[in-house]
Amino acid sequence: EVVDGRVETTQTVFAATWNVRTRINAPVAAVGVRPNTTQAVPVEAAVAPTVVTVAAEAPDARETLVSVTLVEAAEGVPLAEAPVVVSGGRGTGGDYTLVRELAELLGGAVGASRDATDEGWISHEHMVGQTGTTVTPALYVACGISGAVHHRGGMQASGTIVAVNLDPDAPIFEICDFGVVGSLFDVLPQAIEVIKEHRAKG
Repeated sequence: EVVDGRVETTQTVFAATWNVRTRINAPVAAVGVRPNTTQAVPVEAAVAPTVVTVAAEAPDARETLVSVTLVEAAEGVPLAEAPVVVSGGRGTGGDYTLVRELAELLGGAVGASRDATDEGWISHEHMVGQTGTTVTPALYVACGISGAVHHRGGMQASGTIVAVNLDPDAPIFEICDFGVVGSLFDVLPQAIEVIKEHRAKG
């Protein structure tokens, strides 16, 4: 918002445990917003943008291109932009078949805990958390994830959080909206079947 002619913003920090309010004193302010955190305001009619051309001289480049490495893109919807994220952790035992199937069925992306990526079960591009990708989907499904602080810090701002875990004392249950104590290998097939049946009925 604009206060006394200056832009002020509020950010969450320290694993979303603190809110920090910042005033931008520069004459020009640029503010970035994470995907899925706000909804676009509808307008009655499109407004033509004003294009301003500014001549600028670029100095000689100081960088030298040494090499180019191609990184294989993660499949499906980009993790940070997905409206639904289905994540698997140590409880998957490395088997992401059901996690991937549910994510695809819901039109979402596949996420993972740091434990799962450290084990090499899935690539680092899928990791959700403070050292991975911070996500804010409308629906986050945590499968076999205990809910360590570094993981919660990257997903606890999600709209609705569903957790499936064998341990009834897992920290993930402290922040979820719906929790199921059980094996993901028992729960997910039932969820997938119900969703498919519901869609078949139209």
